[in-house]
Amino acid sequence: MSEELKGQVRRRYAEVALAVRGTSESDDEASCCGPSCCSPMSEASTVDLTGGSYSAEELDELPETAAAASLGCGNPVALATLSPGEVVLDLGSGGGIDVLLSARRVSPGGKAYGLDMTDEMLDLARKNQEEAGVENVEFLKGEIEKIPLPDEHVDVVISNCVINLSTEKEKVIGEAYRVLKPGGRFAISDIVFLGDKSLLPAELVHEVEMWSGCVSGALEKEEYEEMLAAAGFEEVSVEVTQVHSPETITEWRGAGAAQKLREVQIASAFIRAEKPLA
Repeated sequence: MSEELKGQVRRRYAEVALAVRGTSESDDEASCCGPSCCSPMSEASTVDLTGGSYSAEELDELPETAAAASLGCGNPVALATLSPGEVVLDLGSGGGIDVLLSARRVSPGGKAYGLDMTDEMLDLARKNQEEAGVENVEFLKGEIEKIPLPDEHVDVVISNCVINLSTEKEKVIGEAYRVLKPGGRFAISDIVFLGDKSLLPAELVHEVEMWSGCVSGALEKEEYEEMLAAAGFEEVSVEVTQVHSPETITEWRGAGAAQKLREVQIASAFIRAEKPLA
């Protein structure tokens, strides 16, 4: 991601964190769904792309502000089959919802890391960790293209609608492969295109709202599969969990933008892969 684009995305996600903390501290009710990755940061509770992925029981485990700051398009924790004693890394951990859920599933003996580049999100996540009383968590500042962990350190890499934000996805996937132990698992939720993404209107591709909204940076389903295989992963699969209408993706931008996206199918997907044992 270019430094200019990275700065713009960082500012927009910082706005979400500050808005959520402001809502909490003013004792107003936080959104139970939270902003989706495809909502504008100034109207952060209008679109939910998680498709109801988080159960009431899961949300009850967490502070309201963790759910309110969720910018995802699925629930990778529910699909990652975590076990006690495992070490988990969440790329782009935001307010910490998936880190805190993971930490409880790998306890006792396990640990969950959250990696984020936004100070405001990290502050919010640590506040949520303290409120939740979860100790086996560590939040790290850094970028997903250069993970600040040693080789073969984690059992599972998860992420929730973040990798599509990077313009250097090969680096992200290569870094995920590096930090995974042999036999480790890659288990993420992300946005993908079904079909030819060149049909995405050129005037929308470079808009910041579309990048920080998880759309224009998304890969085609087949591209994701090929990129993971090229990095060395095996047992690669991209399972579509929900196809989104143009109206959903562009709700804040009006009917004109939706019409321009009519020919492009955009979907949430759960993406799995394994690092070979040898």
